[in-house]
Amino acid sequence: MEQTFIMIKPDGVQRGLVGDLISRFEKRGFFLRGLKLITVERSFAEKHYEDLSAKPFFAGLVEYIISGPVVAMVWEGKNIVSTGRKMIGATNPSNAEPGTIRADFAIEVGR
Repeated sequence: MEQTFIMIKPDGVQRGLVGDLISRFEKRGFFLRGLKLITVERSFAEKHYEDLSAKPFFAGLVEYIISGPVVAMVWEGKNIVSTGRKMIGATNPSNAEPGTIRADFAIEVGR
């Protein structure tokens, strides 16, 4: 069985989407192995996104991810990595396939 880390970012927590998003993964037959509500430290965010540090949006990304609590989860199941990516959808919500999490819930890139 594969495991993967998935995070519901501050706007998803603020908008009350945690239960809906967990439900989607459970309905697909995946198993929630860990869940924690945390506030991301700036140093952790900078290290986590360091591959994007040269991008013009890096500073805004770090500010956003530390702006409020996130829900960090570990999911387990067969093909969870590839299936989870398909379920979440394209980064740009306008390009996300109907029925994906980003198509159904995202407002704009990064939110």
